[in-house]
Amino acid sequence: MIKVTFYVMAFLCLAVNKLSGQTFSQKATEISNNIETITKQEKDSLKIEVDAVNLLLDKNEITAAEADKRKKEYAEKRAKNIETRVGVEEQKLADLVRDKVDGKIQAEKKVKGFRITYSDGDKNDTIKARSQRQRRTTSQFVYALGVNRLVKDGASADGFKWRSDFYEVGLTWNTRLAKNNNLLHAKYGLSLQYNNLRPDNNRYFVKEGNQTVLADFGRNLDVARLRYVNLVVPAHLEFDFSKKRMNGDKVDFRTHESFRIGLGGYAGFNVKEKQILKYKNDEGNNVKQKTKGDYNVNDFVYGVSAYVSYRAVGVYAKYDLQETFTHSFSGYNNFSLGMRFDIN
Repeated sequence: MIKVTFYVMAFLCLAVNKLSGQTFSQKATEISNNIETITKQEKDSLKIEVDAVNLLLDKNEITAAEADKRKKEYAEKRAKNIETRVGVEEQKLADLVRDKVDGKIQAEKKVKGFRITYSDGDKNDTIKARSQRQRRTTSQFVYALGVNRLVKDGASADGFKWRSDFYEVGLTWNTRLAKNNNLLHAKYGLSLQYNNLRPDNNRYFVKEGNQTVLADFGRNLDVARLRYVNLVVPAHLEFDFSKKRMNGDKVDFRTHESFRIGLGGYAGFNVKEKQILKYKNDEGNNVKQKTKGDYNVNDFVYGVSAYVSYRAVGVYAKYDLQETFTHSFSGYNNFSLGMRFDIN
């Protein structure tokens, strides 16, 4: 057995990493930043347009009815812009995750030294890399899914199926708070929360002025759901019970290798709403109807959340502290319960 140590290989590794393009974390961060930028740009543009309309109204150059009409048109235009532009980034994120799962993107590691070991005549030569410095901050891709409920005083709202569901995709950073202790971590990032509400008994959502109500569709509905998407910034205090290891004369702090408990919350805003209906028409043909617009879902969202995980898999719960709808379903908040996956 012949063992050779090449520290100069570290520089070659870094050069190859640069030539191979961005890492998974870098690409995911770039997509998340693009979504945030798009939403801010469109909302800022809408504010400028609304301010211009208000100025015309103050000068009595347009009527109040005309002002409301223009504001509505501007809001619809900006909402459509957000949906179109964010949709492109969502597709990029989905493609990125698929490539990650398929193994087309290799996990990135910061390495300063290498040990190359090979056996003379053995075809299975091995290369072992050892990090000489443990990073205090790591990144994870987060995916969660489960069930949604509108609740009030601990009771679920009537008129909704148990199949109402949610899923969440995002990117988080995990920072060890103490230099020489691995228990406490700050976990923070950016997520898209997709919430679905599914009415029962062939009912669907109808907007009547500033009210949103459930109405009878008049025929059998195969699918009826209202989807609203929130862009949020989650933050948790995480207790990670992964054991530390000795790596030579250095302590190697590991994460996501044992039980983890996260306590915290999130805050953000609603970026789009869409109702989807599927049914058969009078000719017996399958019809899928999508209606995008404002269903009086609250523009701003904030809530509390927690998870208990083992390694990458855990149980996840979140509760919106603001009411889900404005002027409708008074006192009802959204509660979600499901599974959570933190992928290094």
